[in-house]
Amino acid sequence: MQQFKHLFTPIEIGTLKVKNRIVMLPLTSGYGELDETIGDRLISFFAARAEGGVGLIIAPFSPVHAGSPLEPGLYDDRFIPGVRKLTDAVHARGAKIAAQLIISYHVTLKDGIAEVVGPSAVLNQMTRTTARPLTVPEIQYLVREYGQAARRAREGGCDAVEVLVGGGYLLNRFLSPITNKREDEYGGSLENRMRIILEVIASMRKEVGKDFPIGCRLNVAEQMEGGHTIEDSKEVVRILEKAGIQMINVYTGWHESPVPTVQAVLPKGAFLHLAEKIKGWVGIPVIAANRINDPVVAEKAIAEGKADMTGMARALLADPELPNKAREGRVEEIVPCLACSNCLTDILTTYKDWGTAASTSCSVNPLAGREAEYAVVPAKESKKVFVIGGGPGGMEAAMTAASRGHKVTLYDRGKELGGKLLIASIPPYKNEIQSLVTSLAARARKAGVEIKLRSDVTPAIVEREKPDVLIMATGSSSLIPNIPGVAGPNVVLAEDVLTGAKTVSGGSVLIVGGGMVGCETAEFILERAKGVAQVTVIEMLSRMADNVSPTYRPFFLARLKKAGIKMEANTIVQEITKEGVKIEQKGVAGFIKGDTVVLAVGFKSNPTFDEKTRAKIPEVYAIGDCAKPRMIKEAIEEGFTIGRKI
Repeated sequence: MQQFKHLFTPIEIGTLKVKNRIVMLPLTSGYGELDETIGDRLISFFAARAEGGVGLIIAPFSPVHAGSPLEPGLYDDRFIPGVRKLTDAVHARGAKIAAQLIISYHVTLKDGIAEVVGPSAVLNQMTRTTARPLTVPEIQYLVREYGQAARRAREGGCDAVEVLVGGGYLLNRFLSPITNKREDEYGGSLENRMRIILEVIASMRKEVGKDFPIGCRLNVAEQMEGGHTIEDSKEVVRILEKAGIQMINVYTGWHESPVPTVQAVLPKGAFLHLAEKIKGWVGIPVIAANRINDPVVAEKAIAEGKADMTGMARALLADPELPNKAREGRVEEIVPCLACSNCLTDILTTYKDWGTAASTSCSVNPLAGREAEYAVVPAKESKKVFVIGGGPGGMEAAMTAASRGHKVTLYDRGKELGGKLLIASIPPYKNEIQSLVTSLAARARKAGVEIKLRSDVTPAIVEREKPDVLIMATGSSSLIPNIPGVAGPNVVLAEDVLTGAKTVSGGSVLIVGGGMVGCETAEFILERAKGVAQVTVIEMLSRMADNVSPTYRPFFLARLKKAGIKMEANTIVQEITKEGVKIEQKGVAGFIKGDTVVLAVGFKSNPTFDEKTRAKIPEVYAIGDCAKPRMIKEAIEEGFTIGRKI
């Protein structure tokens, strides 16, 4: 508590008293029901975050029928009972909850068909369609619907409401000069571009009364060429405060923006300067957001006066217990958000196929969105469990099994836990993976797992200890392709380069394999190797970094290109020589010169175990890369599933 003495002090937002400065930001999860009501899944999700110690939860709701169940609805009184169940669950666990009213791109207005609408007929990059301009009567209809939705939020037990003017969504597009080309009273000057926003606020205020807090999540810097800037926001926030807004929730960027806003390439707290400026311009509470995913950064932001509250979304998706762990001094147990963007991909891709049901997931938290369904309960009988391998799958399996009452021993041949995570954390901007290693190890030890490093499970140990369960999480090893010249002295493995087992220096480097590992190794070499003039990545598929999250991949590839890394797709390596590689590109033979060739063509499983010994163990499972080489998410998911099953 002393370490975070600012973070865990109460604050008032108008008439609303919040117990601490941690806000769960709105997160489109898709956890609602198909009829847009709130069911047990969404209630369990938010209840877990309230139980985890967050001060204020802001949950997204749709004030109009938009033709998709991504957010629960608030456009009809039939939604109120579900909202009441949610707010009761959150309040019972000591947190407050606000309803954010969000219209993204689609609205159902004509003939019951969801349309992409906007202030003007401007191309929407997210949906790849040109928005239909809203008519004035339609704008007035939407304004009324915001007011009615706010009323329903209050009747449903919400403690506040928030209007979203961010993300490049509808109201943001009215504010932005990029997309608002109207020539009527809703376009042109700042006063006109803000008109719909101020009318929405007035409509909401009329319906909820004078004593009910209304906030605004505002895009204070659009990160778009020709868009709204932080300096433009000075007048905007003052107008909003005068209009009765009692809280500014700082937002930055559009989903189409060429500038990353949540990815790991950004330093933590990268946009705190935006919140600090807004705080200097208004006298109401300001919430800082974007790349605040641990309590240390949050505490510093509050202590230095850069914000009144700190917002987290994906950090609380990854670990609902983050606030409690921080308050109790258990920081090393916090499950870190890796900023991998997989959760964003789950949701944002639905905008191009609107109307489909989707739900978000988390690479490091297999319980996300399944809190009630997959609850970890005590085992009916305690078993002796051996786990081989201290990577993500092995540690997750050991921890989950031990927390259920099993006697678990984890064996790992290495000198420290982590497995392939230790290598995965080495490339630029991947250091958060080391935090995952720390968290998994700390939680495994706390659960009672006995850890034996530099050890293996031998037939003699099995004969002596007689385990009931064996979980094989032995991971994978680098795949070496059958290419002439692959054993040459100028050929090295990507993992050996990353760990420093092999040194690359001088001349030009060719990397065979353009997946995540190959591309990250290219960036690593260019940044850290001495005297390397050129790095070229060669990939046989048509897409580079195809296994990187689609919501991060464009930023990633743009960074590599800017660094000068050459990328050759649709290229098959036929032979490796002392001077480079013989290739074939779309049926045409060629040659690429290079002094060093780095192999990054994938991995193969390491499932080997003495079959006679294996037959003596009643239950044997293979998980993670040991079963099939994949990503962190699959390893943790399988470790959790087996740990919960046995």
